[in-house]
Amino acid sequence: MPTIIIFQDDLESLLTTDRGADRGITTAQLEEWLMLVKGELKGNNPETGELRIELQDSNRPDLWCCEGIARQIRIKQQGRLKPYSFFAEKLKSPHHLIVKPDMEQVRPYVAACTAKGYRVTEKGLAQLIQTQEKLADIFGRKRKTVSIGIYQLQNIIFPVTYELVKPDDVRFTPLGMETTMTLSEILMVHPKGLEYGPILAGNSLLPILRDAKDQPLSFPPIINSREIGEVRVGDEEFFVEVTGTDLSMVILSLNIFAANLADRGATIDPVEIHYPTDTMPGRLIKTPQDFGKPKTIQIKAIEQALGQGLSEAVVKQALESYGYSVSAEKGSVAVKLPPYRHDLMHTMDVVEDVAISRGYAEFTPVMPTQFTVGGLSVIEQMSDRSRELMVGLGFQEIISNILGSPDHYARRMRLEGTEWGRMVEVDNVMSLSFSCLRQWMLPSLLRIEAASSRAFYPHRLFEAGDVAIPDGTHELGSRTETVLGALIAHATTHFSEIHSCLDVLFYYLSKEYSLEPVQHSSFLEGRAGRVLVSGKPIGVIGEVHPEVLERWQIAMPVVALDVNLSQLATLGKGVSSSS
Repeated sequence: MPTIIIFQDDLESLLTTDRGADRGITTAQLEEWLMLVKGELKGNNPETGELRIELQDSNRPDLWCCEGIARQIRIKQQGRLKPYSFFAEKLKSPHHLIVKPDMEQVRPYVAACTAKGYRVTEKGLAQLIQTQEKLADIFGRKRKTVSIGIYQLQNIIFPVTYELVKPDDVRFTPLGMETTMTLSEILMVHPKGLEYGPILAGNSLLPILRDAKDQPLSFPPIINSREIGEVRVGDEEFFVEVTGTDLSMVILSLNIFAANLADRGATIDPVEIHYPTDTMPGRLIKTPQDFGKPKTIQIKAIEQALGQGLSEAVVKQALESYGYSVSAEKGSVAVKLPPYRHDLMHTMDVVEDVAISRGYAEFTPVMPTQFTVGGLSVIEQMSDRSRELMVGLGFQEIISNILGSPDHYARRMRLEGTEWGRMVEVDNVMSLSFSCLRQWMLPSLLRIEAASSRAFYPHRLFEAGDVAIPDGTHELGSRTETVLGALIAHATTHFSEIHSCLDVLFYYLSKEYSLEPVQHSSFLEGRAGRVLVSGKPIGVIGEVHPEVLERWQIAMPVVALDVNLSQLATLGKGVSSSS
């Protein structure tokens, strides 16, 4: 969750003066107000006034700044949101930004506005930079979908153009550098080019923003021009632009910035964006833009969710004092979010805001009408008993991550292209090392064994944990089950040694089982068996194949077993035996 740094005197200056000009915010008052934004005070430096606040709502990027927190508190104090005039559709725009053709191939969307009349302070500049970074890195997925630029307006000649150029055709001095560079050089040398350059990888043409005199403003999403794109303390006129790959996210980010600057006293003027092709709002759009849509919510649904009777008037007042535009109808309310929010996806989103606005203390606690006693589930009892037995047999327990890589779970186990190697894969992963869920326990044990070559032998390891098994009949396409895995490693280990452990384990679990030969690519042929209970397969046991050991760089022979405890808990009873 986002954690931000703000200053108490800056927060006080953004709030209304109804509290009295010489009265500061107490810690108790601040903590109460932070409940409105689902925030928590994590640090307070009385000497500097620095406040460290953790926000618990990842769907409200407008709150990831001092201005957003102050705005939400101020709306609650005043009872409603005072509208921002620059969102009016009929407002004329003195400035234009032209998007040239083919931008859809790289980074198609842009939104912009100008701001005048706010003289930047040191703390105000720190907040602008922090908001820019939080929106771009968290909301904009490290600038991939959203990046933001702020410039000195007086140095820009309109119209501004957004276009593609050859990497060596444009030169400018980027922020943080003393010399001019081409776009290619920026990608190879500048720290921001090295960090964010992969976003543009594979493109022969690169995006550039420049004004009517061909002055480069920035190389989005990489870096601004030093001459125009460096905002300093004391500046009073700004040009703000947002580029990205998702138009609604681009517009929302600009709306947040415009509202923030307006809250600090700036006058916001929209910019007309001219697109060469149709976008969802059209070819000519004006930003900032109020693109929210009204949604009708039934009062009954709110009452049912909160467990309390509420009238239309009460709901209307609660939502208006949280920033909504509301019109009450018989049995329902039509609600619309303020332009700097775009997180209304479900009725429950409105229900939550009603609860936050009214305050959780307003709801009467309801005591349970039934008394129940909790207890461990059957599978947890089975897992705990299995762990006790394995420890008693001299095994050492490990705990590992269910997430891993196909290399560990399939390739190194010789299971590629086999039924045993089917896994649940994670979509849109950040790292290939954590791109799938394990389908059995042995790879996790072998990973530990591979790192334990200097420990004295024999090694006896086990783990009882969750695995994800692909299952087309399940509504989610897979099922999660608890599996026990164990291995023994030393120079003279063999099948009978791990078989005897399985025998003891099942005896004390009061389960009957049998073995049948099985062809399994991870084990030696003729030295592997399928574990059956009541005629149903619940696991495998055998001597690990030398090629598997070589791929894991394990020098000692290894024998192992893998038993599905979730299935075992529901099957056969009685004294154990083996064949």
